[in-house]
Amino acid sequence: MGGQRIITGVIESSGERIDKALAQASGLSRERVKALLGEGRVTLDAVPAGSASVRAAAGTRFAIVVPAAAPAEAEAQEIPLSIVYEDEALVVVDKPAGLVVHPAAGNLDGTLVNALLHHCRGQLSGIGGVARPGIVHRIDKDTSGLLVVAKTDAAHEGLARQFADHSIERAYLAITAGGPAPPAGTVRGSIARSATNRKKMALVAEGRGKHAVTHYRTIERFAHAALLECRLETGRTHQVRVHLASIGHPLLGDPVYGRTPSRLKPLLTRLGFHRQALHAAELGFVHPSTGKRLHFSAEPPDDLRELLAELRSSD
Repeated sequence: MGGQRIITGVIESSGERIDKALAQASGLSRERVKALLGEGRVTLDAVPAGSASVRAAAGTRFAIVVPAAAPAEAEAQEIPLSIVYEDEALVVVDKPAGLVVHPAAGNLDGTLVNALLHHCRGQLSGIGGVARPGIVHRIDKDTSGLLVVAKTDAAHEGLARQFADHSIERAYLAITAGGPAPPAGTVRGSIARSATNRKKMALVAEGRGKHAVTHYRTIERFAHAALLECRLETGRTHQVRVHLASIGHPLLGDPVYGRTPSRLKPLLTRLGFHRQALHAAELGFVHPSTGKRLHFSAEPPDDLRELLAELRSSD
């Protein structure tokens, strides 16, 4: 995996917390920067950095020592994957619903990372601190659709910068309870961990949590549901689910953020549909190595297509 790396650069704006400023400038995640700050691996103008909450000054030169990645705890497993695109730097996967992205307590194997370790023969980036995870972003276990994974540290840094500056193009297909009025619009609302349920996210007052913006438009209306396209300006945990629930139109089948209308419960039961009706349908970004703009799309999986067919026939 090679030895440690040193990331250097200059902070361009003043007034932001140093962990946020360094994350934006380096391409590392904010949590990774915090960890490296705590380990004394960051200098500002050649002086060891202190607290992550210190405010940055424009023009400050920084150096971040990124240690060699630790051996991966996850094991390679031969799990079928739907590969949409792959080259030496990255791979785009169409993830099925039900597949966890990264090993964690309760899901130590059978994840997308386990599958990628086998498929890529260990050639995944180690920038997250553990060798070969490759994960730049995630989608929920029970959300299907497109995900890009980095195979090199350079690709990871380049993609992470695009996610940080919100230049990644992402569109989701969502089937909601009822249909929004107006049929197209924008939901803005900061998102943070719920104070009453740590497994949920919630809308919070502006200035708290993380700023989040979702643009939606109605593609098709049904008697008691609607098919929406949601384009993300930001990418927060459970963003689409929280935002749509906040305007009174939660995702069908979402066990956390909404209730399925009583008129639709028999249909979902008959179909055996037990997940949020959400699919990451489009993904676009600039290739971090070639500079070429790439765009990918993935058709909804069978369970969503079946649900849509039944909703159309019941109108």
